[in-house]
Amino acid sequence: MTFTDFGRYDAVGLAELVRKRAVTPLELVDAAIERVEKVNPKLNALVTPMYDEARAVAKGGIPDGPFRGVPFVLKDLLAMYEGVTLTGGCRFYADWVPRYDSELVRRHREAGLIVIGKSNTPELGIVPVTEPELHGPTSTPWKQGHNSGGSSGGSAALVGARALPMAHGGDGGGSIRIPASCCGVFGLKPTRGRTPPGPDSSEQWRGFAIEHVITVSVRDSAAMLDATSAHDPRSRHYAPAPKRPFAEEVGKKVGKLKIAFTTHPFLPSKPHPDATRAVEDAAKLLEALGHRVEEATPKIDALQFAKDFVTIVATETAAGLVEAEQVVGRKAERHDFETATWLIAKLGGHISALELTLAERRIHAIARRTAAWFEDWDLLLTPTLALAPPLHYALQPKGAEALLHEAVAAARLTPLMRIPGVVDRMAEKIFDFIPWTPLANVTGQPSMSVPLWWNAEGLPVGAMLTARFGDEATLLRLAAQLEEARPWRDRRPPIDAEA
Repeated sequence: MTFTDFGRYDAVGLAELVRKRAVTPLELVDAAIERVEKVNPKLNALVTPMYDEARAVAKGGIPDGPFRGVPFVLKDLLAMYEGVTLTGGCRFYADWVPRYDSELVRRHREAGLIVIGKSNTPELGIVPVTEPELHGPTSTPWKQGHNSGGSSGGSAALVGARALPMAHGGDGGGSIRIPASCCGVFGLKPTRGRTPPGPDSSEQWRGFAIEHVITVSVRDSAAMLDATSAHDPRSRHYAPAPKRPFAEEVGKKVGKLKIAFTTHPFLPSKPHPDATRAVEDAAKLLEALGHRVEEATPKIDALQFAKDFVTIVATETAAGLVEAEQVVGRKAERHDFETATWLIAKLGGHISALELTLAERRIHAIARRTAAWFEDWDLLLTPTLALAPPLHYALQPKGAEALLHEAVAAARLTPLMRIPGVVDRMAEKIFDFIPWTPLANVTGQPSMSVPLWWNAEGLPVGAMLTARFGDEATLLRLAAQLEEARPWRDRRPPIDAEA
C-alpha cells in the first residue's frame, strides 16, 4: 500500500490492512497527518494537532481492538484526553488540561484508535454552526466560506474532505446530524444512553446529548457503536441491548418498511425549497427500493417546544458556567465568553425552578406522544436541515440587534433579561436552520442524516430518518441499502484530500 491508497478505505478497511500487516499504524498516522495538513488551511477544521503524541502511540503498544492503528480526531468538546487541552471552543477553557480520559475516549483508545488531534467546535457546542471566536469558522469542504454546521463541524469537515474516514462527534440538538448534512457524510445519533457520558457526568443536557462518530461509510458507524456501547453503571440512562452486533445489521435484508415523511417543521421555521426537494428525492428513492412511504407527521406545538427547549438549554448553560469556574479555578467574566453564550447563561440564571420543571414536563409529554405516534410507523423521514450550508456568520445577529444583545449581555440588571424578543429572536434564527433535529434529542430516539441530495450550487442537504427508541438496527440496515443504491462515497467535494 502507498500513501495515496489511504482514501480507498474506510476505518474498518484500514484496520484490516493493519491486521494483515500490509501497512503499519505509523504509516497510517503519517498519511492521515499529511491529508489533514493538505485541507486544513482551507477548512480550519483541526485546532489542536497531536501529531507527536500520535506518532509515539503508533510506535508503541496499541491495544488489539477492532480499529487498531486507525487515525482518529476528537471533537474539542466533552472528549477528555489526558494531558491535552480541551477548550470547548471557549476562551475560558483555552489552557485547561484534563488529568484523565473520559470514559468514551478510554473506549476509543482501547479500540485501537490513534488520536491525531482535536477538531473545531462552536463555543460549548451551543449553536449549530462552527465559528467560535477562539478558533474562527470551519468551512464545509463543498464550498469554502460556507459553514460546516455544528457543533461537530470540524470533525464533519475533515471526514467530508476525506482526510479521515471517521471522526468523533456529539449531538445535543442535532450536532452530529447537522454537520453531517452540511459536509455530505453519514451521521448517526444513537439512542439515549447507548454511549457513556462519564466519568464526570451521568448525563449531558438532561439526557439530550450523546456522543458517537461522523463517518463516510455506514459500516464504520456500526462497528464503532459496537466498540463503545457497553453498559456503564455510572450512566443515568442505558439503551436496550441490541439483538446482535450492530456491524451485523449492515448488509442484512431490510424488508418493506412503513415510512412517514413530512416537511412540516417541528420548531418555528420557514424551510428553503431545497429542504423539500431533498425529502421528495429521498422519498422517491425509498419507494423505488420497495418501502411504503406516506405523508404523516407527529403533532407538536412548535412555539411551545422552542420555548421549553431554550429554557432547558439556558439553565444547563448557566450551570455549566458555574462548573467551569470550579474546574478552571477562577471567576468567569464577561470577556471570557462570546455574547450569545453569556446571554443564554444569564437567561438561564434567571429562570425559576417552577419554569424549568414545567418545561421539562412538557418536553417529556412530547416524548411520550411521539413514542405513541411511532407505534404506527417504522421510521420518520424529514429534511435534516431547513437550508443548505449557510455562509459564515449568516445566523449571527447584526446591526442594532447585535448591539442590543451585547448591551443585555453586559448589563447587571435582571429586568433587562425580560426585554421582549431578545432571546426569542436569537432562538428563531437558530431554529429556522434546525427545525427537525432537536426532536430526537428530547425523545432519545436514534436518528441519522444520510447524504443523498445536493442542490444546484453543489451543496449537500441531508435526509434525516428517525427510528423507534433503541432501534438503531433498522436505521443501519436501511442506511446500508441507501449507501448501495446511491454511493455517496463516490461523490467528492472541491476541497478533497485526494485532489
